[in-house]
Amino acid sequence: MQNIFVVTHAQSQHHVEGRVGGWYDTGLTDFGKAQAKAVAGRLENLTSKANIGIVSSDLKRASETADIIGSVLGSHVSLDKGLRENSYGDADGKPQSWLEERIVVAPEHDRLDHIVVGGAESKRTFIERIYGSMSKLPVSSDMVIVTHGYALTFVIAHWIGMGIENAAYVNFAATPAGITHLKKDDFFRNKAVKFLNDTSHLSHIKA
Repeated sequence: MQNIFVVTHAQSQHHVEGRVGGWYDTGLTDFGKAQAKAVAGRLENLTSKANIGIVSSDLKRASETADIIGSVLGSHVSLDKGLRENSYGDADGKPQSWLEERIVVAPEHDRLDHIVVGGAESKRTFIERIYGSMSKLPVSSDMVIVTHGYALTFVIAHWIGMGIENAAYVNFAATPAGITHLKKDDFFRNKAVKFLNDTSHLSHIKA
């Protein structure tokens, strides 16, 4: 049996600034650090803690979330650039309004290779990057993956074996400091999404 807990990073400075995230590299706010500690406490209850690995996007908002989790679980954190959020190119770090005024939504016939704004990754490049990182993970060890809201969709898509062409249509909503539990059973070797973007551990935290 394998359990993977996918964590979306906690509140980052770009959230409170109203800026496009992407590869814009901001760290956690104080509220985000409190969220990350709550995530760590929940994972402490959900896991055995023993030798559980943690792999994280190398962007600050994810790696800082992972470091807080690692300090509670006593686990080493490995960084993987492949787990970064989608790059929005010229829009990274700009106000959200800047992107909204310029973004060009992908046409139905070109959902994978369309570029939504100058310098951005195509969805195909983004998905291939996430899938490449997922394919390198151990196939039997329990682990924690710390990533980003949009990237979470394709972590799950890879887990359930969704082909890239079909992944062009999928989206799983995620919020900061949510936890998703992926589980593979030994007998049938089925891969389940036990719960998605659970935030019950954040209920006691005040902004």
